[in-house]
Amino acid sequence: MKTTPDIVVKAEPRLAMLSPLDRVQQVSDAMMDYIGKAGLKRGDRLPTERQLMNELGVGRSTVREVIGRFQALGVLESRKGSGTYLLQPVSSATVHMPLRVETENLRDALLQTLEVRRGIEVEAGAMAALRRTDDDVRIIEQKLDEMERVHLAKGTSGREDLAFHLAIYDATHNPLFKQLLEQMREAFERFWHKPFDRPDFARRSFPFHRTLFCAIADRDSDAARCETLKILAVVEEDIKEMSK
Repeated sequence: MKTTPDIVVKAEPRLAMLSPLDRVQQVSDAMMDYIGKAGLKRGDRLPTERQLMNELGVGRSTVREVIGRFQALGVLESRKGSGTYLLQPVSSATVHMPLRVETENLRDALLQTLEVRRGIEVEAGAMAALRRTDDDVRIIEQKLDEMERVHLAKGTSGREDLAFHLAIYDATHNPLFKQLLEQMREAFERFWHKPFDRPDFARRSFPFHRTLFCAIADRDSDAARCETLKILAVVEEDIKEMSK
């Protein structure tokens, strides 16, 4: 009697339910793992936001934050009304590893990171001054106004300060600036999370954000470099003073 061979059905890879710890990093890892195991190629569509939410057991804001980070890295592209697509194949073994300063000493970590910030942000300010559009100026000013409003109300404005600098990165129209930030986000964010438990950290740099904006609006790249250096000089002084 002739028998027919069994048909082997390849199981689709699935996303594993996550624990409540470190959701953003876990979703990032799960996404990379899925992309690798599913063999997705450039141009392939990823699961929808709702699928990701349901299968990973996380909220929409977490999924969107992860997608936003991958977009900043040039890995994904969201197309309105169509979905999210892979721009380049990645896996947990090939996608970037976040850059971290491996030291328990906050003073040393901040000073080492500041050296990198100085190299990136000074040039970002100059490039933004040369390339900014009218829309860029409008957005940067909106972020600055919000930063000033929160600062005057609370005496500190970490999240709004970061949003202001991100808007300047966008105005460079060079995606590598934001990709570098994504790789160093953990180290950079220490500057906006009350280092040394001091809400007055770098408060003296507050006025220079307005003068930096004016330099960018005036297309004055030299002035933009100068005002950025003033901000970072205050940051360095406070690191050294507050860590004594």
